[in-house]
Amino acid sequence: MRQILSLLFVLCTTQLLAAKVDTVNTFSASMHKEIRAVVITPSDYSSSQHYPVLYLLHGYSGNYSDWVIKDPSLVTLTDQYHMIIVCPDGDFGSWYIDSEVKKGSKYETYVGTELINWIDQHYSTIANRTGRAITGLSMGGHGALFLAFRHPNTFGAAGSMSGGVDLRPFPLNWDLEKLLGKYSESPERWEKNSVINMVNLLTPHLLELSIDCGAEDFFHNCNDRLHELLLERNIPHDYTVRPGGHTWEYWSNSIQYQALFFHNYFDRKK
Repeated sequence: MRQILSLLFVLCTTQLLAAKVDTVNTFSASMHKEIRAVVITPSDYSSSQHYPVLYLLHGYSGNYSDWVIKDPSLVTLTDQYHMIIVCPDGDFGSWYIDSEVKKGSKYETYVGTELINWIDQHYSTIANRTGRAITGLSMGGHGALFLAFRHPNTFGAAGSMSGGVDLRPFPLNWDLEKLLGKYSESPERWEKNSVINMVNLLTPHLLELSIDCGAEDFFHNCNDRLHELLLERNIPHDYTVRPGGHTWEYWSNSIQYQALFFHNYFDRKK
């Protein structure tokens, strides 16, 4: 009930901020269920125009409403940068992969294909990779890079804020065993689903990338290593380390920089 009241407060507040916040029911054929998402459109949204879309993913234990409830200023970015922002539900802890272990957990398929198609059908979007970017925090940072690396024809730009880009150091954390099995028994699943092992999928200039992490964050070391691997393969990217930990204070600041990064990308692709 508290979460519903909080979301209602945000929805009411955004009337003053002009941007429109919708909670929509989408459908996943792969999981045979409806899944909610928040869609934020600019105040001058019109079906006669086509808008770029930023897909913004929540972290572990969160849901589709996290971003607008915990960072209400997020909604102003749609007017500032003339883009649509979509916050999908990634379940309590899907890590945005299609699990071979957890029955019915197909969030790579949902976010990477089904949701994209639903948004393009129901909103006036730039319905190609040059009009799509994806980023997220923590689990969502992993998910954003995971999806973009594996679906470069879908997304033209991607980012990560405090992303859990290497799952292997955390075999007992965040219900990962439920998705991947025990690390000691199925290490190959952990290897192939860790973003840090997917750099080989990239070629220079395939994706525009912006990655950041707080200096006090427990994911700082694995983000540093991802940065080093991208440099070794000559993959252009922005990498920023700022003071801060694994907190909403950090992410509320970080999304301001990432939104500008994606706006600049969209502008160059017009």
